[in-house]
Amino acid sequence: MRAAWTSVWAPLAFALSVGALEAGVVVAAEPLPPPEGPVLLVVSGNLEVTNSPHGAQFDREMLYGLGLTAVDTTTAWTDGVQAFEGVLLSAVLDRVGAHGTTITATAINDYEARIPFEDAATYEVLLAAKMNGTEMTVRDRGPLWVVYPRDAYPVLMEPLFNDRWVWQLREIRVE
Repeated sequence: MRAAWTSVWAPLAFALSVGALEAGVVVAAEPLPPPEGPVLLVVSGNLEVTNSPHGAQFDREMLYGLGLTAVDTTTAWTDGVQAFEGVLLSAVLDRVGAHGTTITATAINDYEARIPFEDAATYEVLLAAKMNGTEMTVRDRGPLWVVYPRDAYPVLMEPLFNDRWVWQLREIRVE
């Protein structure tokens, strides 16, 4: 009897699972391995995927594995256009299955900024690890800096967005 059930229902189950994937429904999220190097970023809050009791911890290689993106833009703190390279905030949020309305970005010195969740995709916000080809250190706003591509979107020149450029980023919490 089991063979008859498999022959009748297995194709239907397969079709339903493929249809769910095509519809954008996540059936099961891929586990996040533990970091092998020093932790650069902790993501906590409303997540589907974690790798520690503190949330999702990322080392440099894990972040770079999400894909590097380059952004050339001016900042309120530097002269001229700077070349940034890092991972898109949206890629990090996607990887951990984050959902919410607000991201609280916290720096090493405990400075916090609230970032609307939709900013990540709307403005292609970058978690920059390199500036002008050099990996950033704590001394020069690193190891991660929240960077908005302000030259691509005139609205990002407004002062309210400057508060969201958290340098020395250590954690993001999704609420």
